[in-house]
Amino acid sequence: MPDIDIAVIGAGIVGTSTALWARMRGHRVLLADPNPPGSGTSSGNACTLATYACLPVNDPSVLTGLPKLMVSRDSPLAVSYVHALRNPRWMLSFLANCRAARARTIAGQLADLLSHADAGLNPLIAEAGAEDLVVARGQLSVWSTEAGAQGAEAGLALRQRLGIPFTELSPEQAREMEPGLRLPIERAVHFPAARHIRDPEELVRRMHARFLELGGTWRQSTVTGTRAHDSGVEITLDDGTYTAGHAVLAAGAFSKRVRGAGAERLPLGTERGYHLLYAGEAARVTRPVGWGEGGFYAVPMARGLRLAGTVEIAALEAPENAGRLDYIARKGAEMLGPLPAPDSHWLGFRPTMPDALPVLGPSPTSERIIHAFGHQHLGLTLGGLSGRIVTDLAEGRQPNLDITPFRPSRSFAPL
Repeated sequence: MPDIDIAVIGAGIVGTSTALWARMRGHRVLLADPNPPGSGTSSGNACTLATYACLPVNDPSVLTGLPKLMVSRDSPLAVSYVHALRNPRWMLSFLANCRAARARTIAGQLADLLSHADAGLNPLIAEAGAEDLVVARGQLSVWSTEAGAQGAEAGLALRQRLGIPFTELSPEQAREMEPGLRLPIERAVHFPAARHIRDPEELVRRMHARFLELGGTWRQSTVTGTRAHDSGVEITLDDGTYTAGHAVLAAGAFSKRVRGAGAERLPLGTERGYHLLYAGEAARVTRPVGWGEGGFYAVPMARGLRLAGTVEIAALEAPENAGRLDYIARKGAEMLGPLPAPDSHWLGFRPTMPDALPVLGPSPTSERIIHAFGHQHLGLTLGGLSGRIVTDLAEGRQPNLDITPFRPSRSFAPL
């Protein structure tokens, strides 16, 4: 008989959500990570439950703008030339998914998943007693140039067709909503269903604490490998070995480092994201505000004002890019007026597949190992739902939504 029912590898928002869902259903659960729960990529995001964010980074404009993206210091998307040459298959697959028809398909698949996101996360927020961390003021998106405003038209029209609610605002209405904005406003949209979390790391910590209260097992240890067999999965940690009925791989961008779990066969890449934190400036905005041309968010949170976002496609182990931090600081001042020196900065690693869709389903190596990673910008938003889905799979139950587009066995570069 296995030592435990479900072993969860990774204690970010996805892994901790999975562990809590599974324990709430009465399973014997082991959660393992070498780092404290929520301290990795889950700690530094833009704090937003972005149920509207179905438009993938795979945009047709990338196809025409790629040469500039590799050299420009004034773009929200940066691509490492060296990394692209070392990973040609990933880059070609990424670009194949930037075709207009394919990007529309991806948006529809993400919209379907996002429509269930709150139902996956809300029960965990309630279970963890974390309602005080949730702010329901929607999200404001603004564009500061005529070209940007026109460029947003296709994406907004697609969102409208996909049933995502939003309200068009005049520049005056946007300024009334957020008087701290200093940039020109050509177009503004409010997404009323969006919420934000005052401290994402604290949310994961509370979920983890509730998991322990319910009798879950925690090991702050590295999972070095897995070995599946007919009756279960052998999990090897730094400090021992366990047998489990099922294992869930939710180690984000580091999932390929777990030997034998099957992620090493998949084209898992990394979108590196940055943020700056200004401890005394949270009052600059009252809700998450995204600047379209800038490619980042200004978010009021418990720790201060966080300017978070941009995308850097580069190696997981590449050094911190000071140019990305400088970009956010410069653009932040354009957006909100002069800012003091930031109190801290951060680099995190968004796990990203070349089609911008998460991986949810049985591993190529065994149905006893379930994958739950690749959520790119949507880990906080989709973590609770992903945890519920993979718990269903471990129980042999069919989730109440179609997860076929997210299966690990899919083609990542469709013709």
